[in-house]
Amino acid sequence: MRANVAAMLLGLFIDMLIGDPEWFPHPVRFIGRYISFMEGRLRRRFPDKLHAAAVLLTLSTVAGTMLVTAAALGLAGLLGRWPLFIAKALLSWMCISCRCMAKEAEQVRAQLARGLERGRRQVSRIVGRDTACLSEEEIVKATVETVAENTTDGVISPMLWLALLGPIGGMGFKAASTLDSMVGYLDDRHRDIGWSSARLDDALNYIPARLTGALMSCAAAIVRLDGRNAWRIVKRDHANHLSPNCAWSEAAAAGAMHIQLGGTHEYFGKPVEKPTIGDPDRRAEGEDIHRACRLLYGTTALMALLGMLALLPK
Repeated sequence: MRANVAAMLLGLFIDMLIGDPEWFPHPVRFIGRYISFMEGRLRRRFPDKLHAAAVLLTLSTVAGTMLVTAAALGLAGLLGRWPLFIAKALLSWMCISCRCMAKEAEQVRAQLARGLERGRRQVSRIVGRDTACLSEEEIVKATVETVAENTTDGVISPMLWLALLGPIGGMGFKAASTLDSMVGYLDDRHRDIGWSSARLDDALNYIPARLTGALMSCAAAIVRLDGRNAWRIVKRDHANHLSPNCAWSEAAAAGAMHIQLGGTHEYFGKPVEKPTIGDPDRRAEGEDIHRACRLLYGTTALMALLGMLALLPK
C-alpha cells in the first residue's frame, strides 16, 4: 500500500504541474469511445432488454479497463522495479483531474466577464444541464457545483482508490465515473441503459464523498472562507440531492461561501427538481468560481497530507 500511496502522490504532483494536456491521448478518451460503441451496439441488439444490457455495459467497461491496466503494469514490471513505479505514477496522474478542473472553471469566469453568451457557451463544456437560458448567477452556481462535485469525483475518490488498490483500482474507478457521466442519467433515453453505471458510481463515491465534505470544511478555514459554516451546512444539507453523494461537497462549498446551490434545473429539455443546499445569505458572483477553485486546491492539499502521513515510518 505504501508504494501505491507514493505513486499516487507523484501522480498528483504531475497533475498539478501539467494538468491534462490536450495533445495527450488520455485513457478516458478511449474509455469514452468504447462506451459509445457498446451503447450503440447494445441498443441495436437488445432494444427491449436495455435494463439487463446495462449490466453488461458496466461490467465490460470497468473490468476491461482494469485488465488493460493490469497488463500494462505487468509489462512495466518485466523491466524492473523502478519502471513499474514510474508506470504506476503515470497511471495515477491519468486518474486525477485537479488542475484541469480548476482551469475549466476559471475559463468560465473569464468568459462570463466578457458576456453572458460567452459564459453560457463555456459552462456548457463542464455541466450536463441545459445552459442556453442560464442567468449570470445561475452560470456561477452551476460552475461552483461542478467544481465541488468534481473535487470528489476527479480528485478525492481517485486518490483514495489509488492508495487502496493502486492504478488498477484507480483506473477502474475512472471507468465507472466516465460511464456515469455518459449514461448515468434519469431521462427516458438513459434510464434503462445507465442505471447500473449510476449505482456503481454511487457505491464507489460513498466514502470519498463524506471524506470530501469533512476535508473541504477544514480547507475552507485554511483558504480564508467560513469553515465553521461549511461544516454546519454539511451536517444539515448533506442529504439534499437526488444523488446520495453530491450534496456533501456542494454543502461544504455553499456553506463556506454563504450562497445557496441546488434547486430546479433543466436537463435534456425537461426540468429536474432538486432540493436547495445552503442559505441564500447573498447572491452568487463571478468571484465565487475562484473561491470554489481555492476550495478544490485546499481540499486536495489536505488529502495529499493524509497520504504523506501514511508514508511515515510506523
